[in-house]
Amino acid sequence: MQVKLGKEYWRLWSAHTISNLGDGISAIAYPWLASAVTRSPILIALIAVMSRLPWLIFTLIAGALTDRFDRKKIIVAMDSFRGLLTLVIAVTVWSERNNLPDLSQVAHHSQVKTNVLLYSVIALAALLFGFAEVLRDNSAQTLLPSVVSDENLQKANGRLWSAEYLMNSLIGPPVGSFLIGVAVFLPFFFDAASFFVSAALISTIAFTFPSRVQETQAKRSMRSEIKEGFQWLWNHELFRPMAIILGALNLVNGISTATFILFAQEILNTSVFVFAILGTAGAIGGTIGGVLAPKLVAKIGSGKSLALTLIVGPIANLIIGLTSTWEIVWVLTAFWVFFSVLWNVVTVSLRQSVVPPHLLGRVNSVYRFFGWGSIPLGSLLGGAIVSIVGRFADREISLRAPYFVASLLSVAVLIFAVPRLTTEKIEATKAEAEKPSI
Repeated sequence: MQVKLGKEYWRLWSAHTISNLGDGISAIAYPWLASAVTRSPILIALIAVMSRLPWLIFTLIAGALTDRFDRKKIIVAMDSFRGLLTLVIAVTVWSERNNLPDLSQVAHHSQVKTNVLLYSVIALAALLFGFAEVLRDNSAQTLLPSVVSDENLQKANGRLWSAEYLMNSLIGPPVGSFLIGVAVFLPFFFDAASFFVSAALISTIAFTFPSRVQETQAKRSMRSEIKEGFQWLWNHELFRPMAIILGALNLVNGISTATFILFAQEILNTSVFVFAILGTAGAIGGTIGGVLAPKLVAKIGSGKSLALTLIVGPIANLIIGLTSTWEIVWVLTAFWVFFSVLWNVVTVSLRQSVVPPHLLGRVNSVYRFFGWGSIPLGSLLGGAIVSIVGRFADREISLRAPYFVASLLSVAVLIFAVPRLTTEKIEATKAEAEKPSI
């Protein structure tokens, strides 16, 4: 018999879907705008650094806040804040629209005078968005177990990720390319509206989700709460290496993607529309992954599923670094995202079912501190690699270099991870969590 996920879940799903449509539109608009504002690899990479820096400096605090306060209210507040911030960006872009080069021609120019005002606004907005995203996403992941039962977590997560990739990568990018072709500021107004709609939908969820920490341990210091979550993860023989491995993977990913907009424009010769088509690869891979990943995990086991994910990385980075054909990059991206969903289905569902509910926010934040805090470091390294190689080689070689470095590092991660993330260890962790407490 098929178990229904419930109306509260579908309200959460709807908010998630609409918000990700806006994210998909902005995924085209922001990089293309940034490439029109500056052609400097290091400045482009610094925007990526700013957007991910909060995962390094704010994640632990966000986890404690998530366990202290109503998670639904946090999500509503952060979506509203992101909507207001996006409105500011939209207005700024509108005011500077006549000072920007033709976006259809910007890919053919390696030298564009940096628009200091717009660059400053984008960089600051990226940082503020990062802080809001850390708190919002941490709250959203810890909210799900309050909406669906443990046995439906993999199914519920799979549906969320399918919708995320469908909107974020399949529908959003083409819409974004169309809007930016009409007027450079339009995508940002649309993105702002999506945040406000998401906030409104979340606010209609009938349940409230008060924090157990707030109810029972209100007088404890935030430092002690963070320490408790940190110690729980660090002392766990599976979650500690899993968090470190995810951090290494995201470091590598940060290296390879920091200057991707320049690689796509100058090496792959993409227009804004083709760049949007490239974005659809994630949707295809993610949507298929959301449907098939739980079945694949059940068939081959969680350990082998994670190993497959780790094998794809070095191969994909090497081929992307060698090719000049965007269609090949599209196919490799689809495969990579499929296996990324496979990784998420195993690891996120595992955390949601194993970590004690009153610690979930803090443990989740510590996990992301290790796993996502490395992204700004990777982005900075990626920009630095392009800039340094560019002193000794031509522009093409310098833009390809991050992918070769990422491929080598991915092999090292694979060798380290495989013996530590086995099906036996994962199933033993699940079994231990299911034992009744005495």
